[in-house]
Amino acid sequence: MPPQLKDQVVLVTGCSTGIGRAVARELKARGHRPFATARRLESLAALASEGIDALALDVNDRRSIDAAVGTVVARAGRIDAVVNNAGINVFGPVAELTLDEIRGVFETNVLGLVAVTQAVFPHMVSRRAGRFVNIGSVVGILPTPFAAAYCASKAAVHSLSEAFRMEAKPFGIDVVVVQPGGVKSSIADSSSRGLDRFAAESSRYHRVYAGIHKRANASQKGAMPAEAFASELVKRAFAPKAPRVIRLGAGSDTLPKLARMPGSMRDAMLSKTYGLDRSLP
Repeated sequence: MPPQLKDQVVLVTGCSTGIGRAVARELKARGHRPFATARRLESLAALASEGIDALALDVNDRRSIDAAVGTVVARAGRIDAVVNNAGINVFGPVAELTLDEIRGVFETNVLGLVAVTQAVFPHMVSRRAGRFVNIGSVVGILPTPFAAAYCASKAAVHSLSEAFRMEAKPFGIDVVVVQPGGVKSSIADSSSRGLDRFAAESSRYHRVYAGIHKRANASQKGAMPAEAFASELVKRAFAPKAPRVIRLGAGSDTLPKLARMPGSMRDAMLSKTYGLDRSLP
């Protein structure tokens, strides 16, 4: 196994379930000091009982971010790395999602990530060292029907991270982009609330509701256990010289290859998969 960074103080966002929770546990198991955060502090009770520092942090609230970052620095003296994991999803056709739903995805997945980054950046600059590990997605490379907002938000995370890597390097700060495939989590359940509205005849997409439902659960088919994902992620992302991009999880190799198909072929394949290969009344 390649050499690893040691005794890192790591702020991890979105730790109430799934990837964030597993990453916090894996960091602690490897001798680091993770600060697990989530919007609701009570959702971190299990991690706190295991001796992991737990803090409330709402990535959509700058005061909450500043308070959490200040607490980490006060307790640990520094922040060596950030795992920007907090994210939400919403499923459904673009034309029938509300603007508030789409805006919410971008507020959390993109602007929330930027807000946390901006709050931590000065602390890393003062030490001329640090690392941001930003969680994107392979669907930011291969956008799919009925998940457009999420796909677009993750594509934005990729682009922001690539640009920020160049901007941060002169200060000794590194940026790693993670592009997960399918990983076991509750994101499909939480973002599927209200999906039944597209089954109603008032929706122009009610005849392809099965495809919408299929897409909402696609990431969990054959998904990689979050614990296995976190183990490999921490090993790669906390190597002294980390990769620019890390891909892990179900489909993380296949989907980027499909993204390189001719556009018409890719559209036909995805349209057939989700029931959009026919006219709708």
